Amino acid sequence: MKEKKITFTINGTKLNRTVEIHRTLVEFLRDGLGLTGTKEGCDEGECGACTVLFDGKPIHSCCTLAVEIDGHEIVTIEGLSKDGTLDPIQQAFVDVGAVQCGFCTPGMIMSAKALLDENKNPADAEIRTAIEGNICRCTGYDRIVQAIQLAAERIK
Repeated sequence: MKEKKITFTINGTKLNRTVEIHRTLVEFLRDGLGLTGTKEGCDEGECGACTVLFDGKPIHSCCTLAVEIDGHEIVTIEGLSKDGTLDPIQQAFVDVGAVQCGFCTPGMIMSAKALLDENKNPADAEIRTAIEGNICRCTGYDRIVQAIQLAAERIK
């Protein structure tokens, strides 16, 4: 098996690792780094459960090879909370009840984080566009949109 040594920053920590060149980022995060908050859903880039931030932009980690993060910064759901305190977006999801089964939640929150980092006051349509790459089978999206609106109000 061919491997490559990579250097990257994950949730604020710089790391060096050797990875198999065919391994996806979601596999590497979960199996190689023990960061299981990122979910592996469809494995085709359709559901958004595996969404992480790559240099601040949301990507589907099931469609990204781990070797591609060499020299880059990755933020996963585990990287949002600080000292046991939830990120305002995470807290808003709890407060509004935007979590049901929870499988899509990490990806939704990471997409919301990318949006709110770029736009502190998004309109409803902008929120829906930002999360359109994330599928939720439980909530109907209304509470998810409400949670993102609440988070936006809290972080202004």
